[in-house]
Amino acid sequence: MENGLVNVAVRLAGRGGETHVACLVSSGEFAARLPNPENVHLLGKSDGFCWPPVGNLRLLIRELAPDLVHTHNLGPLIYACLASFGGRLVPILHGEHGQIQEHERNARRRWQRRLLYFCCKRIHTVSRSMIGAMAAEGLPTTKVTAVVNGVDSDRFCPATSKAEAKQGLGLPAEALVVGVVGRFVGLKRHVALLDALEFIMGELPDLYLVVVGDHGDAREAVVAKMESHPHKSRIVWAGMQKDTLPYYQAMDLLVSPSEIEGLSNVVLEAMSSGVPVLAHDACGNTEVIDHEQNGFCDDLGSVSKLAAALRLRLSARDRLRITGELARNHVRTCFSLDSMADGYWSLYQECAR
Repeated sequence: MENGLVNVAVRLAGRGGETHVACLVSSGEFAARLPNPENVHLLGKSDGFCWPPVGNLRLLIRELAPDLVHTHNLGPLIYACLASFGGRLVPILHGEHGQIQEHERNARRRWQRRLLYFCCKRIHTVSRSMIGAMAAEGLPTTKVTAVVNGVDSDRFCPATSKAEAKQGLGLPAEALVVGVVGRFVGLKRHVALLDALEFIMGELPDLYLVVVGDHGDAREAVVAKMESHPHKSRIVWAGMQKDTLPYYQAMDLLVSPSEIEGLSNVVLEAMSSGVPVLAHDACGNTEVIDHEQNGFCDDLGSVSKLAAALRLRLSARDRLRITGELARNHVRTCFSLDSMADGYWSLYQECAR
């Protein structure tokens, strides 16, 4: 989400757009990539809901007099609605970046979204299938449109030599490399992937796993699983990385077993880097991947199904290379950053007061 925000801000700066970013808690390393890093404002939120950020955001809105406020996911929307008197002080464009999670499917959260959506001028998702998922949750969708995520295909490109890319990570040049990229949260299902690979790595002695990520509610379980894994000598944990490109370039297959997705930037980045993706057939993934053509969308809902899908895909190594080439061509044609920026710019103009 933060990566997408930065990409849009950079491209809109060339069209005369000025972006200020209000962070509820703290700014992160993405802030340095903004066209104007000095336009980052901290609202001072502590644990749980608290009122000072509402007042701070209201003062910021009065000072900057923005043409609109663009919120991302439910928490920021709550604060923006309170700070803007329900959208009367400044129009609100709201973004939903993923499917509604289990802990948000209670009556209270549904009521909050229905009420707060009423205060928004427009609402956007990052994939078309998310609109249907929202309707299935009983949420109003008359104001909702999809602005599909895009990827920088100039930055995310295949390696000149995949063997050298693997050696650059300390892996054997002829290794078969599976990768996973993402924060250590339960919905990303790192533990299930590690369980599935217990079977596969025993069968394929040249198979390595590269894990890019850290932090999150499942960190302790994921780290413990990697440390106790029977094939831990072939697991490379890279932690969080500002530049993920060298890791994509070394992969033969990226696995995305997440239970829910909006439209995954990781999937787009991997495909742009010429890496085929094996993804759970969750919301969003099926819009990016044409199954068996430029990637693989399978039911990965259990460890056994994940292991079976991995075994099938890794058994055809030549097919992986061809699929990766088709994946890159596909995202370059259909998921460009410019088309994403055009979508946001159109919505900004529509919502601006």
